[in-house]
Amino acid sequence: MNNTTQPIVLYGVPFSQPVRAVMWLMLYKRTPFEMVLINPGSKGETGSRNPAYLSKNPGGTIPTIEERDTGFVLGEAHAIMCYLSNKYAWNDVYPADHRLRAKVDWYLHYHHRNIRDASIGLVAPKIRKDLDIPEATQQAARATLTKALHALEAGWLAESRYLTGAQLTLADFAAYVEIGQLQPGYTNVYDFEPFPKVQRWLDNMKQVDGHDDVHVVLAELGDISVEPPAMETIKNANKNALRTLKEKLAELTP
Repeated sequence: MNNTTQPIVLYGVPFSQPVRAVMWLMLYKRTPFEMVLINPGSKGETGSRNPAYLSKNPGGTIPTIEERDTGFVLGEAHAIMCYLSNKYAWNDVYPADHRLRAKVDWYLHYHHRNIRDASIGLVAPKIRKDLDIPEATQQAARATLTKALHALEAGWLAESRYLTGAQLTLADFAAYVEIGQLQPGYTNVYDFEPFPKVQRWLDNMKQVDGHDDVHVVLAELGDISVEPPAMETIKNANKNALRTLKEKLAELTP
């Protein structure tokens, strides 16, 4: 555990894929943090489009972190994970070797308009009706995801246990929160049978410390392949996820 004057504040909601990546990294490294709920797209008091939040993150995205003792604020999940790894010297997940680190950065840059399309094409249209994502955009995103999974199958995971080699890194946390959410047992909206190496990697990631705690929200949400979830189901999933997170964080607080 890392000693800081005050725990870092993490703004977001457990259902957000990038928020889950940061949550998982911090739980994996047993680093206490404070979760402050920010509802994406809302202009309300706790919304990402509220002026108070926009003063911290002008893009209105989640997650954002804030160090209460220093006033430092940072948005974007990958930037946050890299910053935390640099700050605390988490060289196991973000290697000190320049070439090994560059491979992690390579994937993190690749992720945004490739694997990230899992949410745009398969999950968000059923969960975030307010986004009104056009069908053509959804189809294009699904095609992009499938192409990216072929790249992981034939390249990134062809001869290695994890995305950039034998060691778990930030790349794996970032990728799994997008790909893993599609599995049976969660939203069940994608067939991984054509991708045995990806499936093997998914199974490996399920064994990483903190996996179950971070993915309570998806386990509670359940299968959305046939029927979109009711708003009450989404709210309850977030509530139960927050309850689990609070219990886990209590274990990390001295």
